[in-house]
Amino acid sequence: MILEKRREESFVKPFRELQKEIDRLFDDFFAPVSRRFVESGFSPEMDVYETDDSVVIEVEAPGLRKKDFTVKVEDNMLTISGEKKAQHEEKGRNYRIAERCYGKFQRSIALPDYLDAEKVKAKYVDGVLEVTIPKREDRKAKTVEVKVE
Repeated sequence: MILEKRREESFVKPFRELQKEIDRLFDDFFAPVSRRFVESGFSPEMDVYETDDSVVIEVEAPGLRKKDFTVKVEDNMLTISGEKKAQHEEKGRNYRIAERCYGKFQRSIALPDYLDAEKVKAKYVDGVLEVTIPKREDRKAKTVEVKVE
């Protein structure tokens, strides 16, 4: 009986290890963006949503200034980049906890063809960069009433 149980365990063990690795890969893949970028430095969170007239991208980046951002569209790819610089002086400080992240970042989004990339607007207010891309007039949804006979 004991020998049988050992054989079963030795047979099952590699499959358990494989399952653990697959679970870890899925956990890493579906982890929040902030957790995936901890090792690489600062990476601001963003929301992307669509209205009737445009697509809006909101990037949360407190502590930056307007001049710290670069927003550009190239080949239907919107790229938002910038740098959050450390603004503290080390003289006389003995840190116990340092959680604020600093560094360069870049976020890119492929734009759908129904947006007018020539009319992109960006504004930075209260730590949030808002990029608005209007929909092309010829591609906006139109409502046509159909008379029922």
